[in-house]
Amino acid sequence: MDHLYILWTNNQLETAKKMVFMYGKNSLLRGWWDQVTIIIWGAATKLASENEQIQDGLKDLQDTGVKLLACRACAEQLGVDEVLEKLGVKVIYTGELMTRLLKDNEKLLTV
Repeated sequence: MDHLYILWTNNQLETAKKMVFMYGKNSLLRGWWDQVTIIIWGAATKLASENEQIQDGLKDLQDTGVKLLACRACAEQLGVDEVLEKLGVKVIYTGELMTRLLKDNEKLLTV
């Protein structure tokens, strides 16, 4: 199975909407990838918890079938873990996952 992971780390609204969300969604709709997972990490964690446009975009991605994960350490440090969980984002410790993805040469796009 072709699985794309998108590591989203910046807090730029337009980058989220015009790259992360657009490519993530279209990758599934157009059959470019069988599965897409967006990993929300760092500054993106706070943006996702505070911005209504981003939250609407996350819901749209979920409705399309994109899986959403967030870094628990980041979310807890920023005090937004509960907000992300209420949005349907799976909040986990991502260090081991990221290490496995890199060691297994998985498809990882970093933004």
